[in-house]
Parts: sequence; structure tokens; C-alpha cells
Amino acid sequence: MAKDLAREIKYACLDTGAMYRAVTLYALRNGFIKGDEPGVFLPEKMMADMDLSFRVNPSTGLTETYLAGENVEEEIRGMEVSRHVSAVAALPFVRASLVEKQRLMGAGKGVVMDGRDIGTVVFPAAELKIFVTAMPEVRARRRLDELEAKGVPASFEDILENIRSRDYQDMTRSVAPLRKADDALVLDNTNMTVPEQKAWLMEQYHRVTGNDGD
Repeated sequence: MAKDLAREIKYACLDTGAMYRAVTLYALRNGFIKGDEPGVFLPEKMMADMDLSFRVNPSTGLTETYLAGENVEEEIRGMEVSRHVSAVAALPFVRASLVEKQRLMGAGKGVVMDGRDIGTVVFPAAELKIFVTAMPEVRARRRLDELEAKGVPASFEDILENIRSRDYQDMTRSVAPLRKADDALVLDNTNMTVPEQKAWLMEQYHRVTGNDGD
């Protein structure tokens, strides 16, 4: 949704969730997270050692995630990363490092940022804040369809459990918990089609910018 909006209004797009997923993938690859073992213990120097970047795919116009020059956009969306990303994102030194990068990326404005703490922590003075929600079952079905379209095997039950677990962890963590900013608009897209959602988003964009779209 965020990427489609950014492409429509010719803004840059930053999926901050992809940043936390990339850190998680890096930790998994380097043995800092041991499969399904409880607990995440990462060395702070890991953030300085990690080569994380974003590039625009010229064929799609979408921003993709790279680790050490490798496109990991598909791998960071897998269930193994999903199982651990909330624990990684809760680490204060990880958040401090990535929030600093996010603020630098958005300093020039003209950016659509997608993430769980953008309107409350990263850019509390953003001109337009949208808190997107949907029923967990609907989100799980959409995620399953997305993974299957990419040829990635997945279970609806596993995805639904992961979504509920991540929401709980993110809402109850002590550092930058997931919550709606007081001045954010709520978009519940449980029963919306993609065109309906796009029309609603464009209406909010034009209202805030004073651009009527002509």
C-alpha cells in the first residue's frame, strides 16, 4: 500500500519494517539467533558491521532491501525472519540505530514511510499519519496469498499465530511500542478493495497537501 501510494504521488518510499527484518536476517545468518531457541542476544557492534542499503528497482519503481550488496527482499519476508523480528526490533540499540537512519532518510520530506512507530517516534510531526489495521484473519489470508504467489510454502495457521504474536510483542514492548498516534487517521481495510483503499489514501493526500489532483 505504501509503495503503491509513493509511486502514484512520485515520492520516495521507505519500508522501515524491512530494515528490522534485514537486521534479523543478518543475525540469523551470523549465528546470533539459534533457530527456535528462546531469547535474542545480539552484540551492539553488529549494527556497525552490517551493510544495509536500499535501491529502487527500475522495472517496478519499488524500493528493495540489500544486505552487503545482495537483494534480500524476498528472504526477509519469510516465516523464519517473521518469528524473530519483533524480539530484534525491541532491542534499544537496534531501534536507536535504525531510527537515526530513518530520520536522515526522511529529512528532505517527499517520503512515504511505512512502519510501526513512524507517527509516534520517528516523525511525530509528520503532515499525514495513517494507522492501518485489519482483522488478523484477513491479514493472514493476504499474507498467505502473497507468499504463495511467490512460490513460498506457508501455513495459514502459522501466519495467523505469528501476526497475533508480533502484534502483542510490539504493543507491549517497553521501547517505542506499537500504538496509534493521537492525530493519526485510522484506516481499517478489512472489507476494502485495493481500488477503494487507494482512492481513500489519495483523498487524504490531496486534503493535506492542498493538491486537488488536477
